[in-house]
Amino acid sequence: MDLINLKDFSQRISDHLFNHLMPFWCGPAVDHEQGGWMGWLSNDLKPDRTQPKGLIVNSRILWAFSAVHQARPDPLFRQMADRAYDYVMNRFWDAQHGGAFWRLDDTGRVVLDDSKKTYGQAFYIYALAEYHRAFGGLPALARAREQFELIERHTHDNKFGGYIEVCHRDWTEAGPDARLSDKDMNEKKSMNNHLHVLEAYTNLYRVWKEPRVAQRLHELIRLFEQRILDSRTQHLNHFFDEEWRVRSDSYTFGHDIEGTWLLCEAAEVLGDADLLKQVEQVALPMVEVVLKEGIDTDGALRYEGRGGKIIDGGKECWPQAESVIGFLNACQISHDKIFLNAALRVWDFIRQHLVDHARGEWFWRITPEGKVDATLPKVSEWKGPYHASRMCLETLRRLRAIGS
Repeated sequence: MDLINLKDFSQRISDHLFNHLMPFWCGPAVDHEQGGWMGWLSNDLKPDRTQPKGLIVNSRILWAFSAVHQARPDPLFRQMADRAYDYVMNRFWDAQHGGAFWRLDDTGRVVLDDSKKTYGQAFYIYALAEYHRAFGGLPALARAREQFELIERHTHDNKFGGYIEVCHRDWTEAGPDARLSDKDMNEKKSMNNHLHVLEAYTNLYRVWKEPRVAQRLHELIRLFEQRILDSRTQHLNHFFDEEWRVRSDSYTFGHDIEGTWLLCEAAEVLGDADLLKQVEQVALPMVEVVLKEGIDTDGALRYEGRGGKIIDGGKECWPQAESVIGFLNACQISHDKIFLNAALRVWDFIRQHLVDHARGEWFWRITPEGKVDATLPKVSEWKGPYHASRMCLETLRRLRAIGS
């Protein structure tokens, strides 16, 4: 791909971010009645106020506006970031025990789920660190640091390493059913939880050069290399018992490729050149397997596999976003244009099939038959601006580096 095409790719991504994605989250998704953002909107933008307002999507909204404002400072983005910051800081925070609640009801009350899920606590840190990067100020950083201490005190496994999944409101360990969601196995540890703790601590270390954060990042990278990654297949295992014995047999291509670039990012932020080279040598074969096994003939990433076979051929939105970043990262490591072309093909699929050009944002999922799954919402506690906006920001940054 020549410089002219790189410039065209970059311009399309920029237009999409600033003229399509962010206007949706500044407009239809805002809850002017109850505060914050809508907890649930259907594909045709009809609300369901019986649905919860989740910690994950609200933290991700805060991250997105903070990150986008750094790319293009805009008073509206600052206003939206401040709105999200206020909601996350004041509605989700547990003033009695510390930490963030998992779910609020539509009015912002803590009546649905007051548990402390490590995955959600990590996203709270991720978002507050980004807000601090964008706007400064001590309260956001202080809260992120407090959250780090709570996670380390209550959820870190000092014997076997890593983090447990769920605690009760008072930080006592939850059980026996301590799953992140109904789709997950009831096991002590998961790949997904550790991937996003890694992501959060990476962002925290950007703004707080605390040696203990660096220590945990090193530990998490080792866990991915030695425990979570199946070195025979180059896929990430999903679920484990307390001692890291594997309890699952499938893999999701989106997590595989998301993991490749988040691991590289962690090593890069740590400033350890030898570690970065080591992680890149782990990441590149994983991306090659994703390209070989996960990409369909239309250029999109299929969802799930087992034993070398596809068991879910659907094309969900977030794995497409993560694959664009992962392929660009692989191109930067290898200088092989096959990965750049793969990223462009995924973007073409996103633009043609996932982007809702009529009502904004992206559809959640394209079925294996190639149709929009209209049963899935446009906004929910799991569906927000984070994956798509991050794809745009990372793509713009990486295309500049590739073209330089």
